[in-house]
Amino acid sequence: METKVDFIWARPEMNVTFRAEIMPGATRGERTFRISKVFTNGRVKLHDFAGEFRETAFEPINFLRDKEK
Repeated sequence: METKVDFIWARPEMNVTFRAEIMPGATRGERTFRISKVFTNGRVKLHDFAGEFRETAFEPINFLRDKEK
């Protein structure tokens, strides 16, 4: 039986950045990865990084960060 998810915080191919506490000493670029898959439980799998992760492992999403002014 599949669980219905009302709110999806992530999408495949979206960039996410691990919180600095999880990867101390790493730059923002070194902590940023692209999502390869979003599971129905809300966890994500990343390109080139092993494991599944919850939203709380990442910095809050800021959709305006990469936009030009």
